[in-house]
Amino acid sequence: MLKRVLIANRGEIALRILRACRESGMETVAVYSAADAKALHVQLATQAVCIGPAQAAESYLNQNALLTVARATGCDGVHPGYGFLSENADFADACRAAGLTFIGPSGDVIRRAGDKAAARAMMRQAGVPVTPGSDGPVQRVEDALCAAARVGYPVLLKASAGGGGRGIRRCDDEAQLSRAYAQAKAEAMACFGNDELYLEKLVLRPRHIEVQILADRHGNVVHLGDRDCSIQRRNQKLIEEAPAWGLSDALRAQMGEAAVRAAKAVGYEGAGTVEFLLDAAGERFYFMEMNTRIQVEHGITEMVTGIDLVREQLRIASGLPLEMKQADIRVSGHAIECRVNAEDPHRDFAPTPGAVSFLHFPGGPGVRVDSGLYNGCELSPYYDSLAAKVMAHGGTRLAAIRRMRRCLEEFALEGFATNAELSYQILYHPAFIRGHCCTAFLEENLPQLLDFSRRAGDEEERA
Repeated sequence: MLKRVLIANRGEIALRILRACRESGMETVAVYSAADAKALHVQLATQAVCIGPAQAAESYLNQNALLTVARATGCDGVHPGYGFLSENADFADACRAAGLTFIGPSGDVIRRAGDKAAARAMMRQAGVPVTPGSDGPVQRVEDALCAAARVGYPVLLKASAGGGGRGIRRCDDEAQLSRAYAQAKAEAMACFGNDELYLEKLVLRPRHIEVQILADRHGNVVHLGDRDCSIQRRNQKLIEEAPAWGLSDALRAQMGEAAVRAAKAVGYEGAGTVEFLLDAAGERFYFMEMNTRIQVEHGITEMVTGIDLVREQLRIASGLPLEMKQADIRVSGHAIECRVNAEDPHRDFAPTPGAVSFLHFPGGPGVRVDSGLYNGCELSPYYDSLAAKVMAHGGTRLAAIRRMRRCLEEFALEGFATNAELSYQILYHPAFIRGHCCTAFLEENLPQLLDFSRRAGDEEERA
């Protein structure tokens, strides 16, 4: 087993990794920027080292600094968490070249899975359904127009190296596609250093379903069920559920098997997620992308399976085989996660970082809160706006919804605005309660939800 792990991240995911390492008997080395000197992961780690100023490019994205700290502190493993360098193939290669175990797949695997256009081709060969679209990258706008004419509008232009909703443009006709092509290339280059695009048919009103997989270096691959991530704004997830509601047993089995084939096709090792779009009829699903890291929403899969995914990452990276086979995995009950972000939905979701003057997290049976916040700390403006992940587990979906409502009623954070009230309103929306939500849900219902939230706030002030 690994003995000392450098945690190349910050915030709640750094804490999550730290705790799994400690429970596995591993020492931890935290890194932090000048802005995170008082962060909770810094205080709880075995050792902590400052790696640069607040700007991520000079700290958490500074590969040389991270590798220098790892070697100087005697680490034998590096866990990248999610975001930052977690899907950076060059960093994975650099860790291995430095004699460090990168807790994730190899650089080659990250490149194969991370190139969205190439991944689509691999999935086709592996028998995984993909949306109709271009056969590889579209090098010129004329190529994009030709592919769109073949599959039919509307279509999506997407960055081959993309992620996080960046480098994506919806096009409903030729004129829109002609205008969007240059814009999408420019955004892709600015965000990913790669302006390559591909095109795919837009699946209207889909659900966003993802399947969690684990794969070891001995050829064993299992899936741990599915999650529904359809409640999202601008491709950023807000509420997730496990398992996805309303799938037939046959469809759920097909998606799980497809995810395993996808992992085997790229030679995957570690914890990963295969993401699919499910059509409005709930009958056909299509491969969207593969995330080669732990997901933000991994906790709800842990709640319904009882499997510690970060512990499994550490075991796999240590060379151990999976402890479970597919037949051993059971999904029990239902779990929901609400992401509480430091943003104001009433001001077009403007970021609202600041100091925490009072904080109280919900508790009780079936409740979990992952957060790096504490009373008196500050949520930095330099990084992601995620303040806390509130998770609730119940024997049924309705029980989980009711428990999550209670959790958000107990959740108290003073010092800056959050989106918690918006999530609370969603939990009462009839379409959400019935499980009839697609990725357009928030876009279609946001004005009504914000009006409810505003009136609730006014009533609270009057009281």
